[in-house]
Amino acid sequence: MAVSLSKGQKVDLTKTNPGMTKVIVGLGWDTNKYDGGTDFDLDSSVFLLGDTGKVTSESDFVFYNNTTGANGSVVHTGDNRTGEGAGDDEQVKIDLANVPANIQRITFTITIHDGEARNQNFGQVSNSYVRILNEDTGEELIRYDLGEDFSIETALVVGELYRHNGEWKFSAIGSGYQGGLAALAKDFGLQVG
Repeated sequence: MAVSLSKGQKVDLTKTNPGMTKVIVGLGWDTNKYDGGTDFDLDSSVFLLGDTGKVTSESDFVFYNNTTGANGSVVHTGDNRTGEGAGDDEQVKIDLANVPANIQRITFTITIHDGEARNQNFGQVSNSYVRILNEDTGEELIRYDLGEDFSIETALVVGELYRHNGEWKFSAIGSGYQGGLAALAKDFGLQVG
């Protein structure tokens, strides 16, 4: 039975699942069909953060154009441009045992591609969630449904895996940003064009 989280809650991942090292982080969403005529393209991205809360290099930003990071221990499975269908829209596979020691936090985000230009925001997106599955068994361990709290934001930090006393924990963050991916990237220490 999955642990269902609310915004701000934290939960142990590896301590309560001893021996488990490989997880899949699934992200999903639905777009409201009645809003505007332009298709939505939502993207999940992962920031691999050091002690400072910043990336240490551009390779610590994992997304559809850079699908592998952390020496191969974090793999984005690719871009879903429509959000159609049931189940996860995008997934990230993580081998927790092999994440380099300098990476303290793995932060998951969802952004709306060209959201500002297309006049789109997360108020037009529903059923957003992040969930963590045991890769070996397919069992859903943790789920965080974001709810409908965002009206002007074009980027969301949904949650993060982080190290604590040698174990991995998950934090449900649910913070919205204006400025899309560029604003997030800047906050996490990337230089954006």
